[in-house]
Amino acid sequence: MNTKNTSPIRAIVTGGASGLGLNLAENIVALGGRVAILDRNEQKVLAVAARLGTNSLAFPVDTTKQDRVDEVVGLVTEEFGDINLLVNCAGIVQSKRVLGLDSILDIEEFTKIIQINLIGTFCVCRAVANLMQHNQPNANGERGLIINTSSIAATEGQIGQSAYAASKGGVASMTLPLAREFAKFGIRVMCIAPGVFHTPMYDAIPEKAHQDLEQRMPFPKHPGNPQQFSDLALHIVNNIMLNGEVIRLDGALRL
Repeated sequence: MNTKNTSPIRAIVTGGASGLGLNLAENIVALGGRVAILDRNEQKVLAVAARLGTNSLAFPVDTTKQDRVDEVVGLVTEEFGDINLLVNCAGIVQSKRVLGLDSILDIEEFTKIIQINLIGTFCVCRAVANLMQHNQPNANGERGLIINTSSIAATEGQIGQSAYAASKGGVASMTLPLAREFAKFGIRVMCIAPGVFHTPMYDAIPEKAHQDLEQRMPFPKHPGNPQQFSDLALHIVNNIMLNGEVIRLDGALRL
């Protein structure tokens, strides 16, 4: 929703206890908005909300659990009055070949990535959109905005990323159909596909891998930082013409 013409942001951010989601939650509060942070890590999410203060709420949530997601979205709506922004950042990464040295990839490992990255994203989308459709429209007729997080791996997955690429490809692919379906309610749906960003996931990989990735980057020749993700998300909030699109945020990196 265009915050230049409406009241402050009232948001849900999944995966908001670290990385991209954490930075965005911090920005929303700094702008005078309110944010409910959903994250699997109970200790971290409670600590983040305590630090951000009274304009934030914390909910330990497994986003693949439909009943829990529905419950939490209802609680947030009761507290905020309504939700006009959802940003799904929750996700996990995996790098594992299908044909390993000792065994083939277990179907449960593949399913876990799909469940968290794709099913979890959809689960929160459906619950929030169900309530957003009843929001009071602003002067532009807009009731809310959903931003999902895909990855450049959705189109350029590497060896070992079969599950991850499939999950993020699914997130990207549902952007347009959801935007078309929700348009009659005045709800926009967008997707950001980041490249390499400084997050806990990035920090966990070996230094040699960092160097290899940075050598491939056209410009700038370094990973993005979470603030740049937040800057794009907040621009989407304020630009009503952005709808139904996947935006690459990758410094022209092609894996």
